[in-house]
Amino acid sequence: MSCGEPHETDCSEVLDHLYEFLDREMPDADCTKFEVHFEECSPCLEKYGLEQAVKKLVKRCCGHDDVPTDLRAKVMGRIELIRSGETVPEHDVTVADVRGAAATEG
Repeated sequence: MSCGEPHETDCSEVLDHLYEFLDREMPDADCTKFEVHFEECSPCLEKYGLEQAVKKLVKRCCGHDDVPTDLRAKVMGRIELIRSGETVPEHDVTVADVRGAAATEG
């Protein structure tokens, strides 16, 4: 996605790191660059707003459930694989894993 306008920070960079921005998992200087970009670029601002709304909805609906430790470790491991660009196994985290972990925690 790109608005077709030149920006100091390219739209693709902003969208590739949108979740890091949403979670404030990036340096303040990068956050500032993204905020400037959102002021200039309405398509990216719209995407940011949508992702922010989804994140709030998930937190409101699911934020009170305790996540089993082993499931959290599996999910975090998969996220790290994706971020590093490595191939992610298809059956890394399955519905059976989620149900089994929930049953042992409950």
